[in-house]
Amino acid sequence: MRRNLAVVAVCVAVAGVVGMSALPMRPAIAQIPSGGTISEIRVEGTQRVEPETVRSYMLVQPGDPFDSDRIDRSLKSLFATGLFADVALRREGDALIVRVVENPIINRIAFEGNHKLSDQTLDAEVQLKPRVVYTRTKVQSDVKRILDVYRRNGRFAASVDPKVIPLEQNRIDLVFEIDEGPVTGVRSISFVGNHEFSASRLREILQTKESRWYRFFSSDDNYDPDRLTYDRELLRKFYLAEGYADFRVVSAVAELAPARDGFFITFTIEEGERYRFGKIDVTNQIKDVKVDDLKPLVTVAQGDWYNADQVDKTIAALTDALGNRGYAFVDIQPRVKRNADTRTIDVTFEIKEGPRVYVERIDITGNVRTLDKVIRREFRLVEGDAFNTSRMQRSEQRIKNLGYFKKTDITTNPGSSPDKTVIGVNVEEQSTGEFSVGAGFSTSEGVLGDISIRERNLLGRGQDLRIGTVIAQRQQQVDLSFTEPYFLERNLAAGFDLFEINQDNQLIGQFNQFTVGGSLRMGYQITEALRQTLKYTLRQDTINNVQPTASRFIQEETGTRNTSAVGQVLLYDKRDNRLDPSAGYFGQFGVDLAGLGGDVRYVRTLLTGGYYYSVAPQWVLSLTGEGGYIHGLDDIVRIEDRFFVGGDNLRGFATGGIGPRDLATNDALGGNIYYVGTVSLGFPVGLPQELGITGRVFSDFGSLFNLDEKGSTIADPQSLRVSAGFGVSWASPLGPIKLDLALPVKRESFDKKQFFRIGFGTRF
Repeated sequence: MRRNLAVVAVCVAVAGVVGMSALPMRPAIAQIPSGGTISEIRVEGTQRVEPETVRSYMLVQPGDPFDSDRIDRSLKSLFATGLFADVALRREGDALIVRVVENPIINRIAFEGNHKLSDQTLDAEVQLKPRVVYTRTKVQSDVKRILDVYRRNGRFAASVDPKVIPLEQNRIDLVFEIDEGPVTGVRSISFVGNHEFSASRLREILQTKESRWYRFFSSDDNYDPDRLTYDRELLRKFYLAEGYADFRVVSAVAELAPARDGFFITFTIEEGERYRFGKIDVTNQIKDVKVDDLKPLVTVAQGDWYNADQVDKTIAALTDALGNRGYAFVDIQPRVKRNADTRTIDVTFEIKEGPRVYVERIDITGNVRTLDKVIRREFRLVEGDAFNTSRMQRSEQRIKNLGYFKKTDITTNPGSSPDKTVIGVNVEEQSTGEFSVGAGFSTSEGVLGDISIRERNLLGRGQDLRIGTVIAQRQQQVDLSFTEPYFLERNLAAGFDLFEINQDNQLIGQFNQFTVGGSLRMGYQITEALRQTLKYTLRQDTINNVQPTASRFIQEETGTRNTSAVGQVLLYDKRDNRLDPSAGYFGQFGVDLAGLGGDVRYVRTLLTGGYYYSVAPQWVLSLTGEGGYIHGLDDIVRIEDRFFVGGDNLRGFATGGIGPRDLATNDALGGNIYYVGTVSLGFPVGLPQELGITGRVFSDFGSLFNLDEKGSTIADPQSLRVSAGFGVSWASPLGPIKLDLALPVKRESFDKKQFFRIGFGTRF
């Protein structure tokens, strides 16, 4: 029992120390009479701290006189160390007694009640660590840090209660008990002062959204003060692009509901008057450059509504044009003159030579795994080049396009002399490895699934390695691909592909096709927009499982053939976005030659192009088309090499639904010449933009003809087929979903129709 009482006594004593540390620290100093000399300084109460360490913090030493001012400052110096919960000084004769109570040492830090944020996330935020001295000030600071983390994650109702568990030897366990509370959403966003645009229109501009049931996959409806600051800038840019040059955001206030379960955000704005462009002029101070050559680059015109974005685009176009002419040092300033009486803005683009600045060096930081050269080779500038803003911007975009980094910041800093600059690149890496399991459905392939493993930055060298398989009702595929983006340290993307495909074509022509092979490829950029790709392919095709009722022209194709082919593709791409373009155009030309060995000889030509135009915000008009021609050399073109049209490339018709057909068996035979095109108008459907639901109306047209085989039962007209329809796309959190309904407007009697088409795919 004595042993238990002793343990209790120790715990009570430690608890008392901790309790004292939680109180405001008040210097304890007895009335020390002046006069006399300090003969010794005696330290009492130390456990971990050496007495000599305590004496070293004092401003008096043995032999010094008893000076109340210096003794008082010594007391404050001991408290400032943070080592002691209490300090008391007193005089006994000629001795100065220092009595200390040490702050406890943290043995362990734990978090309880945190479910949305991991221990690792919270531990990285707190400053206190095990084996560190406990102080109340540091605990209060860490509580604030934890609350800040939860607020950044949209939980403003979170609370943190620090608990201290005393241990022996003046140690403690520190436990942060956390009540995370619910996510604090945005209950409403309102505007004061808006007259030209409705509140619903302005809400579409903001990144912050009101809480709705369908935003469960998004965090944009959680309150974030940093996002609110960004929203102010988005509003300003929107109004400036609409001609309201005097616009300003007076205030943006976020009020927390009494129950702390939501925010009410109010933007107070002043729209001002709307302006049109007045006089537009260009002045130039650079020799050998004619102003008349630059004026066509100006994208604004007198009488148009003022648009700050178009002014910036004009400056960028002029900078690029002059940079391409060798004038790297240009300074273009738009001089703006407002005419309040006519509500017009005169803009003069003043062009003059800027200060000559050269790149001294490029410093890269933040890359742990990615090699420096992977980043450096994306730069359009190198050490010693004349500094060029547009090239630096293109360099930043190229680095971001790699997809290796979560964040990329490029800054310019002063160099060793006024005419030199240092470019700083700071990146934050992100995971580039992918393991994906996919599932989906398409009208062509039926239910499908795929598994793939991919590393887009292999060993930090920028290499791309992928292994994947696709299993569908009518197709099975296994493939391996590898790409080295800078082969032999040159601007050459080289790689290889290995593949095995088993295609079920029973619905098209009562046969199956098995393909195995590989290819070598190499591509390089000729200019920023023009790219050349060369390719060699060696493959083996087997036509099997031909049904007895199949066309005799298909039965004659039964067997195995080897193909050895070389090809090239030339791509010119000026689209603003390759995945979802809204402006620009592209053109692609490809030629393949088979016959360098193997059993098959042909020449195949493919041409693809498209043009995109933004009619209005979110309204995109597009015209796309493609065509191909294949010609057999000393032999007919085999069925595995012919073109098939229908389905995805000609909606309203089934896969392989048009073109040469054996009327006796109704089997599609494919053709040697084809062309297809689409005129489409994409538009919003009136739902919130973040839902990702868009609509479209379209018309597809095309034809497929010119079969080598001839016979009385073969239909091979060159007639044009046309379809029209509408569709809906949803960029759902589980993957893209496309629905199309199309009706044939012009067709042949033997064509196979398909009114409804759906495509769905996702990855987990």
